[in-house]
Amino acid sequence: MFDAIILGIIQGFTEFLPISSSAHIRIAGEFLGSAKDPGARFTAITQIGTELAVLIFFRKDIVRILSAWIQQVVLRRKLYGEEKGQARMGWLIIIGSIPIIVLGVLGKNIIEDNFRSLWLIASMLIGFGLILGIADTFGKRELKLSSLSAPHGILYGFAQAMALIPGVSRSGATIAMGRLLGYSREAALRYSFLLAMPAVFGSGLYQLKDALSSSAAPNVYSLSQTFVATVIAFVIGYAVIAWLLKFVATKSFMPFIVYRILLGVTVMILLATGTISA
Repeated sequence: MFDAIILGIIQGFTEFLPISSSAHIRIAGEFLGSAKDPGARFTAITQIGTELAVLIFFRKDIVRILSAWIQQVVLRRKLYGEEKGQARMGWLIIIGSIPIIVLGVLGKNIIEDNFRSLWLIASMLIGFGLILGIADTFGKRELKLSSLSAPHGILYGFAQAMALIPGVSRSGATIAMGRLLGYSREAALRYSFLLAMPAVFGSGLYQLKDALSSSAAPNVYSLSQTFVATVIAFVIGYAVIAWLLKFVATKSFMPFIVYRILLGVTVMILLATGTISA
C-alpha cells in the first residue's frame, strides 16, 4: 500500500507536466519495495483519477461543448456565434481522439509488453525533450483555440498517440505539436487537457474492466491499492492543473525540457552500470 501511495503521488504530479507520468511510474517501480514494473494496467487506471481532475476543473467548458454538440448533432439545431464554436470544438476532440484509439486497440499487446523497456523510455525522455525544446523555441505564439482546424486537430491526435510509448508524454507531444503549428502555450496546453479525456477514460475503464475480470492476469497492485493511488492522483492532479495554467502564461517549458534530458541520461547511466534492470 505504501508503494501504491507513492506511485499515486507521482502520477498526480507528473500527468499534466510534459515529462511523462508513465515513464515516472515505470522508473519509480524499480526503486520501490516491490521492485517491479507497476504495469500498463496500473498506470491506465490511476490516470482515471487525474482525468477526473480535468473533468471537474474544466467542467464549465466541457458542459458548454457537450451542450452545443448535442444541440447541433442530436437536436439538429442551427447554431451561431459562440455556440457554433463550442460544437466545433466537440467535433475536433472526437477527430483528435481517433488516432490514439485506433493505435491503442491495434497495438495493445505491444504497448503492454514491448514498450516497458527502460532503455526505450530513457531514449524517449531525451528525444522528445529535445523536440519540445525546439518546438517551444521556434514555434509561433499567436494562434488561439478558436483557430483550430480539422487538419490541425488530426495532427494533434497523432501527436497524442505517440504517448502510447512511455517517456514521450501525452501533454509534451500535444504541446510540441501545438507550438509547431503556431498555437500559444496556453492554447496548446488547454486543448491537450480536453483532447486527453476520451482516450484516457477509455483506456482506464478498459483496463479496470480487465482487472475486475476473473480471467485477467494478476497485477503487481491489488484493486484496493490501485484505488487509493487513483484517489491521491486526483487530488494532486487538480492542484497541478491550476498551477500549470498560471505557469505557462508567463514562463517557457525549458525547466521541464532540462529535467527530461537529465532524467533520461541518469536512467541510462543506471542501466549501463547494472544498478537497475531494463
